[in-house]
Amino acid sequence: MNTRNYQKEMETVIADLTGRRRKARLLLHACCAPCASTCLLRLYEAFAVTVFYYNPNITDAAEYQKRVAELKRLIGLLNEEYASSIEMVEGDYEPEAFFAMAKGLEAEPEGGIRCFSCYEQRLAKTAALAKEGGFDYFATTLTLSPLKNAAKLNEIGERLSESAGVAWLPSDFKKKDGYRESIALSEKYGLYRQNYCGCVYSKNP
Repeated sequence: MNTRNYQKEMETVIADLTGRRRKARLLLHACCAPCASTCLLRLYEAFAVTVFYYNPNITDAAEYQKRVAELKRLIGLLNEEYASSIEMVEGDYEPEAFFAMAKGLEAEPEGGIRCFSCYEQRLAKTAALAKEGGFDYFATTLTLSPLKNAAKLNEIGERLSESAGVAWLPSDFKKKDGYRESIALSEKYGLYRQNYCGCVYSKNP
């Protein structure tokens, strides 16, 4: 049974970084604006944050573009309101990569093996970009969702960290009412909140 408190682990990392002359550079994989909202407000003071939007699991191209636009809009609003300097990198839209990964796993239940493979696909791309870009840390907003397995996400992130040579920032952003905060922030900024993760399988009854 996993008893680690990833939220506290993240807070320890942030406390150790506080007061340093140069902010550590963090590449934050983001799935959408609502999830990114809470995460960015918890991170921007401690890190020089670059948001990485890479989500080949989003089957519908219009849905994908809508989420990209909302994330860009949110970052602009936060930068203006908090005088922050959050940046964003948009990855390639390659749903074919997701379907290749999911082949043979189509009938798996939500939250199972197919989802774990999807986590790994997105985090592997994030880790590779973090290494290429010389980032100090990488992380994901996915741990904000009550429907995502934070322990599995952290397990995958830590394993990829070893191969990429970039530190993984542990997180469980849903802690301390993180998910509830994201709902309030979505209302504040008028953010589009989707009702499914993005892949065609998550829309099945």
